[in-house]
Amino acid sequence: MTSILFTPGKIGPLTVRNRTIRSAAFESMCPGNVPSQELLDYHHSVAAGGVGMTTVAYAAVTRSGLSFDRQLWMRPEIVPGLRKVTDAIHKEGAAASIQLGHCGNMSHKNICGETPVGASTGFNLYSPTFVRGLRKDELPAMAKEFGNAVCLARESGFDAVEIHAGHGYLISQFLSPYTNHRKDEFGGTLENRMRFMDMVMEEVMKAAGNDLAVLVKMNMRDGFKGGMELDETLQVARRLKEDGAHALVLSGGFVSKAPMYVMRGAMPIKTMTHYMDCWWLKWGVRMVGKWMIPTVPFKEAYFLDDALLFQREVPGIPLVYVGGLVSRKKIEEVLSLGFPFVQMGRALLNTPDLVNRMKAEEDYCCDCGHSNFCIARMYTLDMACHKHLKEKIPASLQKEIERLEEEARS
Repeated sequence: MTSILFTPGKIGPLTVRNRTIRSAAFESMCPGNVPSQELLDYHHSVAAGGVGMTTVAYAAVTRSGLSFDRQLWMRPEIVPGLRKVTDAIHKEGAAASIQLGHCGNMSHKNICGETPVGASTGFNLYSPTFVRGLRKDELPAMAKEFGNAVCLARESGFDAVEIHAGHGYLISQFLSPYTNHRKDEFGGTLENRMRFMDMVMEEVMKAAGNDLAVLVKMNMRDGFKGGMELDETLQVARRLKEDGAHALVLSGGFVSKAPMYVMRGAMPIKTMTHYMDCWWLKWGVRMVGKWMIPTVPFKEAYFLDDALLFQREVPGIPLVYVGGLVSRKKIEEVLSLGFPFVQMGRALLNTPDLVNRMKAEEDYCCDCGHSNFCIARMYTLDMACHKHLKEKIPASLQKEIERLEEEARS
């Protein structure tokens, strides 16, 4: 009897060959903000490895939305390069998606070319930098940029787009009371805080038409006191359904406030600072990093309890589960609970052919050790598993990896 895991499923107008999606985990493989051969090779390997759909991450809809210099910036001149990526994915029978977003206040003038913008004026310690709150008259044009990016995604051959409305990026900054201190009709009540999201979704759905699937990644919780909780995020999910989204990807956390709530486990500070170029940032993170980025224990399917609440409270729209899946057994359990698709990031970095291996072996589990080396390296270089590097890892970093993996097992 065929497992539901390996059966086709639908997201809006798109049929995906099985129930697995490579999540929009940032690859950091686009120097100069353009697609690279490295990006193509990685997504081709995941597609060849059997995944139903792979998601290219995360593409800024404007230059002001860039948070990294190795991040995609959606503009007409990168369409031919992206078309090569989608052609390679389609050749292996997988669908291609791209995550579209704007980082808001999590940028720096050196990267985005201007004072970073966000829902409100303030100072962002994450960069660190001063931030300018977007004026009300700028919001329609910003929303339009999301629609323009969707059109470019279609030209590039993508089958789906994933709008990033979580993790403390721009849309999330409007939604969360932690970052939205506006006094106009875009701040205050949740109804007001959802207005910018509604504007974006109107442009996105208009641009998507009848042939592109639209997923939206959203937070179930911001992951810290003073952020959004379930009472408000359930309302956001219902509104996104009304706005026309074809599926919701249920996540959580703020990368600038609660990054390990998103990813779980510990951040390998020694590894992170080893790859940093900026000397003062390197020493600052070495001194206070473990307090700035506290450990949140990892367990497989760590978002499942909250996601099940959304499943009960927000019927009638496909809900995609993401968060700590590494084994066929747990994936099939999640699917059996009614989630039509699952997303995985680090597991597919560790084992690009994970889906094919699960198809061949019922008890297969990837051997990710949850040291988060890939995340620590990502901020400066590419996102890569330490088990697949060509270069030799310094002994001090290897010791840190072994220690964190031992802690994760215990």
